Amino acid sequence: MVSSQEAAIMEREYQKWFSPNLNRYMEMLVFGREGVPVIFFPTRAAHFYDLENWRIIDAMREKITSGEVQVFCVDSIDEESFYSNKPPRERILRHLQYERYILNEVIPFVKQRNKEKQLAVAGCSLGGYHAVNIGLKNPKIFNKIVGMSARYDLTKPLPFFADLFDGYFDENIYFNMPNHFVPRISDKKLLKQLRNLDITLAIGQDDSFLPDNKRLSDSLNAIGVPHNLFIWEEEAHRPRYWREMVKLYL
Repeated sequence: MVSSQEAAIMEREYQKWFSPNLNRYMEMLVFGREGVPVIFFPTRAAHFYDLENWRIIDAMREKITSGEVQVFCVDSIDEESFYSNKPPRERILRHLQYERYILNEVIPFVKQRNKEKQLAVAGCSLGGYHAVNIGLKNPKIFNKIVGMSARYDLTKPLPFFADLFDGYFDENIYFNMPNHFVPRISDKKLLKQLRNLDITLAIGQDDSFLPDNKRLSDSLNAIGVPHNLFIWEEEAHRPRYWREMVKLYL
């Protein structure tokens, strides 16, 4: 644990390296020096610094400075994948490259810097999708998943939100949409791993993504995976709500 004098300062570190998986430079901010590491995804088309700018990191200051958590704010490439003008097949393939960047570059970096055995993943809005998707697909790697104000089927058009694949569907899309693949999980070993996860879904009662969250919650219940679904008042899809959520769930 950090000393009381050190606790007054929240350590902040900037990182940048060339990603061979993405063939481009990627940036990151790290907050804190020890504690349970949290890989935190930004919202749609946002960047690694936005969580700090929106004071979401500051809302976690006490947990960070006390050494309870260490937060790794990763960057997004959503504008090169889901929100690009590429053909739908290329959009999901670019997303898979991003996933390999997280699994093969970010996580080894985290493990090198932090010797804690636990690893959490979190995100807001589309970042929540990223967190829940990668967490449920890799239950041996993660211990805790927190998805806030997220959508778990990007193929389903909603008011003000399009099908991000324009009607196209393939195996890669299927295995990256939790509301598609979760209901059909039957492997006993995988189910056992999933049942050991600490899973939290948080969504506003007026959020367009509420049905998506209820569907995922129902699917997890159906396969016997414990989790929490918290439904907040109003839409709750803004930084001022996420600042409160991280205090409760991370």
